[in-house]
Amino acid sequence: MNNRGLKEYFISEIHQTTVRQALTMVKADGQYDVTVNVEGGGIKGQAEAVRLGIARALVEFNAEHKPTLKKDGLLTRDSRMVERKKPGRRKARRKFQFSKR
Repeated sequence: MNNRGLKEYFISEIHQTTVRQALTMVKADGQYDVTVNVEGGGIKGQAEAVRLGIARALVEFNAEHKPTLKKDGLLTRDSRMVERKKPGRRKARRKFQFSKR
């Protein structure tokens, strides 16, 4: 991950498990060397993005893995995006503070 090891980049055990999830589902943990560059978002989002990339690469390499990975939702992208700022407001939904006087 970004020229560092998995345990060095993702310190939390939960994020390390998330990254390895696609490989363990198809029983290929330790069979592949994976090099990934990630940027933006938080650590959790980066871990899930790496998991999605690994899952897609495994399907590209061997199409027999697709039903296993799709069943657990590893091939689905999280489509949530940041809502845009609206005019007349401080943020997307937050209004300016009301002052009575």
